[in-house]
Amino acid sequence: MNQPLLQSRDIRDQPAYTFPEAARYLGIPRATLRYWVLGRGSGLKGESAGSRPLIAAPAGASGRLSFNNLVEAHILRALRTVHRVKMGAVRDALAFAEQSLGIDRLLLSGELRTSGQEVLLERLDHLISLSKSGQLALRRILTRYLRQVDRDESALPFRLYPLPPGVFEGTKTIMIDPRISFGRPAITGSGVSTEALVSRIDAGETVDALTEDYGLRPDQIDDAVLYERAA
Repeated sequence: MNQPLLQSRDIRDQPAYTFPEAARYLGIPRATLRYWVLGRGSGLKGESAGSRPLIAAPAGASGRLSFNNLVEAHILRALRTVHRVKMGAVRDALAFAEQSLGIDRLLLSGELRTSGQEVLLERLDHLISLSKSGQLALRRILTRYLRQVDRDESALPFRLYPLPPGVFEGTKTIMIDPRISFGRPAITGSGVSTEALVSRIDAGETVDALTEDYGLRPDQIDDAVLYERAA
């Protein structure tokens, strides 16, 4: 049996985010995220494989998700960006890749950048007969999303740079790190939460005042506002 990627005491696997928070931070519809995590139905004996969860929330989470769950949802969003990739195909491809490679939670694994990605894409191609342009688009989008995740020496995620809806070019102004600002979105390198910045602007303070208080650049504050408004 494979060892779990992370021990349950790891802060990255602790319940920290409500569904509304996680959906807003990642730019994913709340109903979509709930379906990925909870599946469809009540888990009764007659439940079909196509309705089972794709993301496993921490045990006893009481409706909260972990940082690792955010990373998994971030990668799933990349797979779903190419519209022809249906959820059933994604589910089957993930199961096939994990069984073939012997890796628990493939969406978190560093293998997804190399051999895991190849197995996953090959399986998706087999299932849905992607066109040549579809194959290229999926590979590039998945690669871009993977670049938005920083990994430690064990190739496990420790920081996520969320992409607002409609943004595909890599930007790393905003980070989600479970060790900083209680895991809430913050300005990279400063730890100042985007919510705090926007709250002060909404209260009537100027960008110049915030740059002086926090030692930030105006463009960083602009990015924080755009992120919060897009979320």
